[in-house]
Amino acid sequence: MRNHRLSHGALTDPAAVVAWFGAVQAQEYPASRWGLALRMRSKTTDAAIQRAVDEGHILRTHLMRPTWHFVAAADIRWMLALTAPNVQRSLGTYYRQLGLDETTRTRATSVFETALAGGGSLTRAELGAALARAGIAVKGVRLALLTISAELDAVICSGPYRGKQLTYALLERRAPRAARLDRDEALAQLALRFFSSHGPATIRDFVWWSGLSTADARRAADISGAKPREIDGCAYLMIGRFREQVADPDSVHLLPIYDEYLVAYRDREAVPHAYGVVKTAARAFVTFQHALVIGGQVAGTWKLKAGSIEVFPVRRLTRSERGAIADVAARHARFVERPDFATTVGSGLGNRD
Repeated sequence: MRNHRLSHGALTDPAAVVAWFGAVQAQEYPASRWGLALRMRSKTTDAAIQRAVDEGHILRTHLMRPTWHFVAAADIRWMLALTAPNVQRSLGTYYRQLGLDETTRTRATSVFETALAGGGSLTRAELGAALARAGIAVKGVRLALLTISAELDAVICSGPYRGKQLTYALLERRAPRAARLDRDEALAQLALRFFSSHGPATIRDFVWWSGLSTADARRAADISGAKPREIDGCAYLMIGRFREQVADPDSVHLLPIYDEYLVAYRDREAVPHAYGVVKTAARAFVTFQHALVIGGQVAGTWKLKAGSIEVFPVRRLTRSERGAIADVAARHARFVERPDFATTVGSGLGNRD
């Protein structure tokens, strides 16, 4: 929790949060903004994070696993150069099934580049219309895959949002000063970011998170200076001083779906997901729902519904834990600038003082 910036070291700049992690999974756009805010000062608002995205300090694009991620504009080029080839290979089956051969993808990327040459931004539907005018009639998943391919080729990336609609812009305009690193420098930097922010973690975790091959992941860890640490008979790596401590048992977090704290690990035994008999259920919470986390462990789920937060614990809560949940829910209300938000906490297995 310390390394994830959930318990110590709150930051003031959303781009600094993303840079600390290297990349942050972000396919659920509103939820992922809340995930950034949890690593920042308590007065951070959703509007401030959206400004960082619209102004291009943070980009939302495909560069690992392959799904949407936040990446700092300064990091996008070296990271794409390192990870994009593996993501493109992972998409090969879908390209073949949908008739999107390399020639078609190259033509589409060229059309996108021309359509965006004036420096503006276009929605995916508008890019699809440009393709249709060029004789490439695609929509739905085929259109989405063509935009992803162009992202991975470092031609386009996210532009400013138009209401709730994502737009695309040329990468060279959104990140003109993005760093370029040689391969070993990029490997070392990616491992440094991951093991500093996510450690202790395993090589399998790093492979899962980054999409690198196991050989590349091991080399990256070696040249980054990550140090081994055996915990409960398992070999972990981390960067920085190891602290023999447990999470504050009174700490409460309402983590969003796909939060890095819960989904960045392949070895799931290292993810705090169990409360006795609810171990199996809590595993599901890790991936598919917003998670109530108490004392570092998953203790239930939560959701937004009609201007309120509903919390569903899977065990009995103490009075102080219920009060802490109310405090965190109030922080979320400030984040979305909705002071009228209500909070409902289920009984779980019963309450105790």
